[in-house]
Amino acid sequence: MSGIDDDIERRIARQVAEWQRGVSGRGTPLQIDSAWLQTPPGLRLPFQVLKNAGIAPREVELLHERTRLRECVQQCADAAERERLQQRLVDLEQNLAFRLEALARLGKG
Repeated sequence: MSGIDDDIERRIARQVAEWQRGVSGRGTPLQIDSAWLQTPPGLRLPFQVLKNAGIAPREVELLHERTRLRECVQQCADAAERERLQQRLVDLEQNLAFRLEALARLGKG
């Protein structure tokens, strides 16, 4: 059994070495910007992982949607449609406020 274990360990070590050679930015210091400092400490790592993966947090999408809805409300001429859009905007802002508050509490812990 020892020979098989040794073979497996050698293969794993070889694969890790190949992977390490392909890693870009290895050994470069982390660039700390104002967004990093404004992010609660408990959320910095998860948000950095999302950023590196090219995925925006859901709250960012909600902020963009809020901006779009505000523009639609301002441009809407029909009173009934404007009222419907305004209600959607209020619901969205409430949802966003709850999510941001939950993130703030989560980030402190």
